[in-house]
Amino acid sequence: MFGDRLKLARKKAGFSLRGLADALGGEVTAQAIGKYERGEMMPSSGVLMHIAKILGVSLEFLLSEQVEELEAVEFRKLSGTSAKDRARVEAEVMNRLQLYIAVEEILNLDSGAWKAPRFGDRFLGREDEGEILAKDLRREWALGIDPIPNMTALLEDRGIKVLVIPLPNRVSGLTCLVRRSKNKKRVPVIVVNEHVTLERRRLTLAHELAHRLIDDSSPVDHEKASNVFAGAFLAPRDHLVREIGKHRRALGYHELVQLKRMYRISAAALLVRLKTVGVIDDSTLAYAFQTFAKGWRTMEPEPLEKPGEEGKHEIPRRFERLCYWALAEKLITPGKAAELLQRPLAEIERGMKGPAEGDANSSE
Repeated sequence: MFGDRLKLARKKAGFSLRGLADALGGEVTAQAIGKYERGEMMPSSGVLMHIAKILGVSLEFLLSEQVEELEAVEFRKLSGTSAKDRARVEAEVMNRLQLYIAVEEILNLDSGAWKAPRFGDRFLGREDEGEILAKDLRREWALGIDPIPNMTALLEDRGIKVLVIPLPNRVSGLTCLVRRSKNKKRVPVIVVNEHVTLERRRLTLAHELAHRLIDDSSPVDHEKASNVFAGAFLAPRDHLVREIGKHRRALGYHELVQLKRMYRISAAALLVRLKTVGVIDDSTLAYAFQTFAKGWRTMEPEPLEKPGEEGKHEIPRRFERLCYWALAEKLITPGKAAELLQRPLAEIERGMKGPAEGDANSSE
């Protein structure tokens, strides 16, 4: 496992075997590094610390046994995403997950307890059956037909690990399973790019959820089926028709912006959804994209997050809560909590004591 971590960290940093050996100043050869990665040798403690420093990773990342491997990794990316970008993302995800799972183990929580629907993986014969899948999942999770206020909180509550982290611009998100040591249950994870709009992040979360639910053997385009599911899950047909009518020959800008704020999805996705459920026809959709909706596919009108607030809404909160839980029970130290949350110690201490002490001192 150390060898796999080392290889991933090396690729993340953009080094070849020879390049890393040169960066280490000839302390070890490229051949030796190759043997480390193949599990044929282990470096000395001094070499190990030097490697970690050069690669910009922690010793814990290289040596931890919380996460063995990311399996079934599926990127949502545009063409041209480099192998280095992919390695950087996987290394960041793995690093965060091993901290997450470590805290869960401290609290004796089951990391693999995701509340999968009773109907299991769904076999789809057509892409449009993603609509039925979304409706069935809403029924099983007792969500009704109302808009979902917080997709991140919903998935975390159902046992899926959600990470909102900086990703390369060409990557909107990914889904994977975490293989852990000692044959423990695999953990489902969804990662989204904090740099994209909240509307798009929510769609990505719903899209990735679909990939967890659709049977791999389904003879459909899984991307298209997942898109259908995402639209149906976030904007249910019955609710949408109630709000906008069964059939419309024309739509206006203000009405659509209000609706997209209700469902918290992108305006372009909302237009496509209206076409999917039959509220508008092809010509109305085309006219919208040629007129007031021109440019909506690349630029979100009146985004939910204001400038400077990107990535600040609907963020994962569970890991933070678990860290403070462990700290309150004295299962970890304030210093460890600061390390886990990557925040200053003073901020962690304020998080435990609250503002009362500071406010009292300032009033004297």
